[in-house]
Formats: sequence, C-alpha cells, structure tokens
Amino acid sequence: MTTTTGNQGVLEGAVVAVAGAGGPAGRAALLRLAEAGATVVASDADAGRLAEAVDAARYAHGGATVTGDTVDLLDLDATRDWADRTEKEFGRIDGLVHLVGGWRGSASFAETDLADWDLLEKLLIRTVQHTSLAFEGPLKRSGNGRYLLISAAGASKPTAGNAAYAASKAAAEAWTLALGDAFRKAGGEGGPHAAAAILVVKALVNDQMRAERPNAKFAGFTDVTELAEAVVGVWNRPAQEVNGQRLWLTPKP
Repeated sequence: MTTTTGNQGVLEGAVVAVAGAGGPAGRAALLRLAEAGATVVASDADAGRLAEAVDAARYAHGGATVTGDTVDLLDLDATRDWADRTEKEFGRIDGLVHLVGGWRGSASFAETDLADWDLLEKLLIRTVQHTSLAFEGPLKRSGNGRYLLISAAGASKPTAGNAAYAASKAAAEAWTLALGDAFRKAGGEGGPHAAAAILVVKALVNDQMRAERPNAKFAGFTDVTELAEAVVGVWNRPAQEVNGQRLWLTPKP
C-alpha cells in the first residue's frame, strides 16, 4: 500500500523514541518518522531485528538520524537510563511510540492458560508502565510531547478465548489514560502541552502476511503503513485534542 506524504517534514527537529521497533509495525514507523524529519531513537529486545529496521530507515531516508539500542524494557532502571541518555544526547524527547506486542489465546474461556497472562502482563503492561514512567518528564519538557500506545479493539470487547490478551490491553490503556491525566493536570488552565493517546486497531497486516496468505481478506485490519501515517498525524493535532483519547483506526466494536 502507498503512504501519503501530507505529513512530510511535520516532525522536523523532533526526537521520537520507538519501543518495540524491530517488528513490521516498528519498521514502518521508523521509515515514516524519518521521512517526517524526526530524529528516531529505536529500541527492541531483538538486536538483529532492530539493526535491520534501523538500517532500512537510514537507507530509505539518506541523512536521517536513526539509532538503535537494545533495551530491556522489563527493567525500569534500564528504561530510565535509555530515556536519560536520549535526552542528554539529543537535547529533547518529543515522543514515545509504544509498539511492544505479543498475543496468546485459547480455544475457549475454560482452556485459558494463566501462563499466557504471566507473559502478556510483562509484554503489554509492564513495558507500558516502565516507558511511561521513564519518559513522562522529557515529554512534559518537550512542549509538544506525545506518548502513543498501540492497542486493539478487543480490549473494549473481549472474547472468550482472548481473556488474557484483552485484559492486558485494557490495563495498558487504563495506564496510558492515567498518564494523560497527569499531562492534563500539569498543563493547568492553559491545557496540556503533552498528550498520551491510544491508537486502536482490530489487528495489523503487512506485505509479508499478504504474501504468505494470498487468499486471506484481512477484513478490518490496519496496514502497518497506515498505522505509521496515523502515528505521525497525531503531532498535527493539538495536545488538548488528543490527550486521553482513544483514536480509532477501525470501527468501534
């Protein structure tokens, strides 16, 4: 799918961190953020995938500053160190895009394996807690900061086989909205200068998935390039308008 370029340059001079940058959505986000003029600071637990994503973004946009750092986002101190290093090196942080994902499900509610919850609690909740706590200060200081969580429609309408996943996503959304309230309170009567928002999809699709399943419809799925475009577009809207909001990229369930 093609990506529109209406937001080209909108992030010129901005510094945006991307957590979970090694997957397809992360790769698309790095490309689009670099195209929009941002300095992009990427992290992922998989050093190999991260290096490939960073190299692809650098190659596609010659001259763009795209860096990669293997960070253990399950370690709060390591996450704080990443935020501190980034702000010290580049002088500011204007965004954190949270793309750390994972999915586990079951055939029925009764067959839910609580080991799935243990895993998803770490991937989908703990990483949100750590990145939000580590980046809240820099995003406030930015003057136009954005904390963006990518979530799933299933958080609002859980199904029997998705109990652990939906509950994890719902908890991550609640935590992000609490960060948004902190931004609101910090802004006072003038309104927030930073925003925490949730981009909601049914599921994501990319070219590799289409190639592997050429007959699949992927109905209602959001292409990773569309998600990346939506991420950049959040900076085009006032912080007060998007703070504490669920921004739906798919019809509400």
